[in-house]
Amino acid sequence: MRHRKSGFKLGRDKEQRDALIRGLMIALIEHGRIKTTIAKARAVQPELEQLITLARQDTPHARRMALSKLASKTAMRQLFARVPSTYADRAGGYSRITKLGPRLGDGAEMAVIELV
Repeated sequence: MRHRKSGFKLGRDKEQRDALIRGLMIALIEHGRIKTTIAKARAVQPELEQLITLARQDTPHARRMALSKLASKTAMRQLFARVPSTYADRAGGYSRITKLGPRLGDGAEMAVIELV
């Protein structure tokens, strides 16, 4: 039973799940919006929100923490270049998930996650 166990498994073990979420966050920061399944979008959204909140500080420690989460220097630089000016007065809710409907191949529910 999964009583009181939060989080999404996504059919993967921990290392694969962390790599998937890391890749989705990097793609979202670089492109601004990505198309993925609803489950993956819901799994990556809280991680991304915490990362953007961290990037609002723009300190060396925050940069090191973001780099440890992202493992991509270019995505980290883009994040810290865009976030302090764009989300300075926003209290939260930096991303939006929009449902698209089922995928033709396997019927998986698709969504677009984008930065607001």
